[in-house]
Amino acid sequence: MKSPINARNVVVALTALGLLLLPAYSALSGNIFILTLFTRIVIFALAAASLNLIMGYGGMMSFGHAAYLGIGGYAVGILAYEGIGSGFIQWPVALAVSALYALVIGALSLRTRGVYFIMITLAFAQMAYYVTSGLSRYGGDDGLTIYKRSNFGGIIDLSNRVQFYYLCLACLFGGIYLIWRIVNSRFGMVVQGVRSNEQRMQAIGFHANRFKLVCFVISGTICGLAGALLANNTDFISPATMYWTRSGDLMVMVILGGMGSLFGPVIGTIVFLVLEEVLSQFTEYWALIMGPLLLLIVLFARGGIMGVLGRVTRD
Repeated sequence: MKSPINARNVVVALTALGLLLLPAYSALSGNIFILTLFTRIVIFALAAASLNLIMGYGGMMSFGHAAYLGIGGYAVGILAYEGIGSGFIQWPVALAVSALYALVIGALSLRTRGVYFIMITLAFAQMAYYVTSGLSRYGGDDGLTIYKRSNFGGIIDLSNRVQFYYLCLACLFGGIYLIWRIVNSRFGMVVQGVRSNEQRMQAIGFHANRFKLVCFVISGTICGLAGALLANNTDFISPATMYWTRSGDLMVMVILGGMGSLFGPVIGTIVFLVLEEVLSQFTEYWALIMGPLLLLIVLFARGGIMGVLGRVTRD
């Protein structure tokens, strides 16, 4: 019988515990910055987890996933600009618009395979980037300042750093739980089967593209939620959120943590963004150091950090 106590599970448990206790450490140490940093990390971890659903479990290498971050953020920002400050309106709209855009992209891009799929998802993300850049009423290239965060009628105050952090953390844990339920459901088994052998799954009667499209839309919707959180966190949204380099960052976070592992994207996001923050303190050319480090991890740590921990357990 396989023991539930192994290196991977210990790291996951300690990471989850650390995230839960972080506000207490911030309050006791007086270090407000660490709470700000980890709020950003938790939001991007949710976006990376949504990408992992289609990339790690579905085998769909989307290079335009950051588009949903921007769409979710702009939905909140535009509604706030037009005087609609209720989160009960802003957030459902953000999710609905993200889902609709994912449906359109998925319906078209899933007709292709391989590099063509990657290029079509990239093209749609860049299309969203240029459309938002042209919205002069909402700041255009300069972005849109959000003067007031989403209002939930006194249930939760998003202006309170600790309350907002725990809301982001609840969304992350809820998103991971949802992904776990999906992956272990009959639907999820079909999606993973399609990733492994699409022709065989079609031969036994499954319409592969329908399952992949539903998975694609769910992933985009979860990322749209991350976008709504991001807009509230920064009180600002700009087209740069949708740029292809941000999609590349999300892919690196997933690969670094471990594709196809439930908690891998969270670990990958923490390592990526903490490294980015630390290295940027020493030099403005931090990317020249980060690049080779990530390359070494990808080349010699097959399966990402979670894969390495799994091999340590077996050894």
